[in-house]
Amino acid sequence: MAQAGSNIDSDWILARLARPAPMQTDFVELRSSRLLKKPLRISGQYRRPDENTLVREVRAPYAEVTTIGQGQVSIARGNGQTRRVPLARVPQLAGIQASFGALLAGDAATIKRSFALQTQGSREAWQMRMTPNDAAMKQHLQDITLHGRGMELRCIETRAVAGEEVQRTLLASAARTLPANASDAQIRSLCHNGS
Repeated sequence: MAQAGSNIDSDWILARLARPAPMQTDFVELRSSRLLKKPLRISGQYRRPDENTLVREVRAPYAEVTTIGQGQVSIARGNGQTRRVPLARVPQLAGIQASFGALLAGDAATIKRSFALQTQGSREAWQMRMTPNDAAMKQHLQDITLHGRGMELRCIETRAVAGEEVQRTLLASAARTLPANASDAQIRSLCHNGS
């Protein structure tokens, strides 16, 4: 449900995020760690060639294509080797595929079964916090917060149960406008404020 004074609710956001397959979007993923001076920056493209397949193609700083679909995960590295694992052995990836697929399909019922949703903001600048309902997912994932403007999902912040670091994934125009030497504060601002 929407927070008091908000112009939006989760149904409004989920309806705007629906993207039927095939679709694709650029991404820049930033992984922070106390061991790194600055976040590790991974860039590439997410693709959804059909309703049941999710492809994550990393182009820099290394080459790797991860495909989730047809009951398995396949990881093709730049050296040409491909590793295949049944989804049953990595249930957290199966959950991610189902959730991401439901999000892009505009399947509000599935999202609401899997997550408790809290929204805030306006149609011009909104956020939706997704807290897992599933006990197995709760062991690994604290929450996911989506940040967007209008119909555009611009940033995903993921907080794992272990560790304090937030993983940020900038999408679409936010990924394309991120400066190469952006500081953590600039990245956070682009994610939260859209500028």
